[in-house]
Amino acid sequence: MSYLGCGPTDGPLVVLVHGWPATAATWEPQLRALASAGYRVIAPDMRGYGRSWAPHDTQAYALRHLVADLTALLESLNRASAVWVGHDWGAAVVWALAAHHPDRCDAVAALVVPYRTLDRGLDTMLRYVNRDVYPEDRYPYAQFDYMAFYKEAFDAVTAQFDAAPDRVVRALYRPGNPAILTERSPRSTVTHDRGWFGGGPVPDVDRDTSILTDAIYADLVSTLWANGFFGPNSYYLHHTANLRYSEDAVNGGFLAMPVLFVESRYDPTADTIRSALAEPMRQYCRELTEVSLPAGHWVGLEKAAETNAALTDWLRAIGRAP
Repeated sequence: MSYLGCGPTDGPLVVLVHGWPATAATWEPQLRALASAGYRVIAPDMRGYGRSWAPHDTQAYALRHLVADLTALLESLNRASAVWVGHDWGAAVVWALAAHHPDRCDAVAALVVPYRTLDRGLDTMLRYVNRDVYPEDRYPYAQFDYMAFYKEAFDAVTAQFDAAPDRVVRALYRPGNPAILTERSPRSTVTHDRGWFGGGPVPDVDRDTSILTDAIYADLVSTLWANGFFGPNSYYLHHTANLRYSEDAVNGGFLAMPVLFVESRYDPTADTIRSALAEPMRQYCRELTEVSLPAGHWVGLEKAAETNAALTDWLRAIGRAP
């Protein structure tokens, strides 16, 4: 497993786990900040991404395999445990790790995606959507419609993204907009539109330099050109298997370690403002801290200083300062 590492080798270990579609490089602001604060920081390229293994087998991307990758990484670092921080799908993997291997977790933090949602699959998430915003007769999968569409048109979506990963990255990596709080997610009509982006081609928009630096953009595009979207998109094909895996969690799925959740108020998909998505987390996490930031999906890049402060303040408060 390829990873970026920085900070003193004997510092408290923090592992940063990226989501879709990203690489270790997207944690660059957090790598710098946490290393400067005295932590040993590791950010892996997850399976299917960057310079890590990218098997051409959809079954290889179920949560149980992704969790096993993280425990193997920890062993390779000769550490017994770590503080784990995840974003998007990385948050789902970190939640699953905490639920199945609490002894490996000094503490866990998640950006955007709360506990017992994505890690338990699409049907679970649909229980918590706001049906006033997404009437079931018109939006059966609500803001998660794009996830359902992968099961129907995986090859077509993957081929479209593979043909223009640079455009996909520029289109997806955008800052948050508070107007989304009065609108529906564009991801809610993917099936109706017969594809992403209104069913049309991937738009050719300018790179938003407030989100993507030259270096992060270059890393994302070059590695997605090399690996394609087969692995990244395969993460979305295991809702039933991931739910079954979740049922095997120890301690009934309750988490006793310190937990931080960073909410992005303007994320149209992981919408915890207008829905009940965060409620299971509040029930199952015994020592939960929540921070809400005015940002979109890419909160760690859009609000880097605020995200870094949320992490370092929390780590200090739970006694994990170097």
